[in-house]
Amino acid sequence: MDFILLTQNSTPIFQYVVKLLGVIMNVIFEFLDLIGIPNIGLSIILFTIVIYLLLMPLTIKQQKFSKLSAKMNPEIQAIQAKYKGKQDNESMLAMNAETKQVYAKYGVSPSGSCVQLLIQMPILFALYRVIYSMPAYVTKLGDAFGVLADKIMSAADGVEYVKGMSAAAYYAKNFDIAGNTRNAIIDTLNKVSSTDMATLSEKFGLADLTYNGSLILSNGSTRGLIDTYNNFLGLNIGNTPMDTIRSSFASNNYLLLIGAVMIPVLAALTQWINYKLMPQAPSNDNSNAKKGDMADSMQQSMKMMNTVMPIMSAWFCLTLPAGMGLYWVIGAVVRSIQQIAINKHIDKMDVDAEIAKNIEKYNEKMKKKGIDPAKLNAAARTNTKNISSKTAYKNTASNKPAKTAEEKAAAIKESTEYYNKNAKPGSLAAKANMVKQYNEKNNK
Repeated sequence: MDFILLTQNSTPIFQYVVKLLGVIMNVIFEFLDLIGIPNIGLSIILFTIVIYLLLMPLTIKQQKFSKLSAKMNPEIQAIQAKYKGKQDNESMLAMNAETKQVYAKYGVSPSGSCVQLLIQMPILFALYRVIYSMPAYVTKLGDAFGVLADKIMSAADGVEYVKGMSAAAYYAKNFDIAGNTRNAIIDTLNKVSSTDMATLSEKFGLADLTYNGSLILSNGSTRGLIDTYNNFLGLNIGNTPMDTIRSSFASNNYLLLIGAVMIPVLAALTQWINYKLMPQAPSNDNSNAKKGDMADSMQQSMKMMNTVMPIMSAWFCLTLPAGMGLYWVIGAVVRSIQQIAINKHIDKMDVDAEIAKNIEKYNEKMKKKGIDPAKLNAAARTNTKNISSKTAYKNTASNKPAKTAEEKAAAIKESTEYYNKNAKPGSLAAKANMVKQYNEKNNK
């Protein structure tokens, strides 16, 4: 089967991540088909669990970094407070040197948390692409849709009719690409509602089409492959919950209505629970703290996210195909279970022992680069001390008030008298005094 163009991405690396995850999804589906339960919904559940289990080591590492940061941040903030308002180059160098010392002490990198996120983000985006375009990666599902697409394309007005459907709006450009019409139709068929599929079946005679000897579309008492693959607990995961709600109202199928409503509701609820389980930033007990304080800003952002994200999740899962909603819910459930386990693990973690271990790793890393950690730390401390001394000297000098003309004259007079009284025989000062005395006598 040709991959559907929609799922192809020209971005380096990312396209390979998508294809790799697609292979995993197809393997899961083939396994379920082998044991007699070929179901996309169940495949999505297992697929989501597998991917998040693979990501768990990165998640644990990120949580450890957060735990260490909580202990390290007061020291970083103390350094920042120490150099607050100092914009000169030497002060900035001193602050950076001291900050690096703290990171070296805890054996962590300033970009440690970002690295974990950068690794996870392409995987999560690729995961979304696979779920959204299942026929591109699940071979049997794509081939079944392909038979329908071939039949539609054989009709004179088939392509134009599909292009005019609401589900095809997102793929309009794909229809205009030479040689991609079949894939564009498969894209569209994967997103049409059950009602629209019934209309297509009647118009183009799709009801009797088979794939591997089995009916593709349900026909009376016989359940078709598409429904077998896409039906999960009574819901067609290719339909949006919004469409299902409308059709269930029209047919008075209230059980189906409840199932459709539960997807966005569960999406919002599980997302909210997941955010609640995540480590929260410590509250700022200082009543005199400025409103613009970074900690307060982060807290406000987290509160906003806790409110907005569940609502957004509900909306997305209401308007996107139910398969996406299922992935969203299962993903949040898996993350919540992981978070509970990670929280217990982190709570039992000996932070001091972890710091010592990280320092040891950091030192080993430096040694492999040919750098002696002890000398590096000593040099950093020396540089910091020297820079601090110079800065302190400059600050002291700059704070002294300028001398007046009278004060300068008095200082010169005092210095002159000192050298007149204390000049050593044969010194320049003594000779200068002799010249002065000679001039004074001759001028009388």
